Amino acid sequence: MPTDQGRTQILNRLKSVDGHLRGVIKMVDEDAYCMDVIKQLQAVQGAIGRVNALLLQDHLQSCVTTAIRGEEAGERERVIGELLALFEQGAVRRPDEPDRGVTEAGERV
Repeated sequence: MPTDQGRTQILNRLKSVDGHLRGVIKMVDEDAYCMDVIKQLQAVQGAIGRVNALLLQDHLQSCVTTAIRGEEAGERERVIGELLALFEQGAVRRPDEPDRGVTEAGERV
């Protein structure tokens, strides 16, 4: 779990994303110009990417660091495996890279 400071940052960013997304919904509802909507959605994606980066940073500095410094080899392997799986699934991607979705099997496309 994130630190108190990290949690506050993450929640603030998510609330900002929520407000921005509500604005995009309103734009679509009011038939705004498609390119304007796309630009706003790209901004939302970028903001979500920054939230992901904050969460990953906190995870690396707390959970992963603790596991690597710990005595349990199984725990070290588990956290490293989680990171590799996340990377392989494409869950950690550049903020400018489009999200193509997830199949029913949970695989990214």
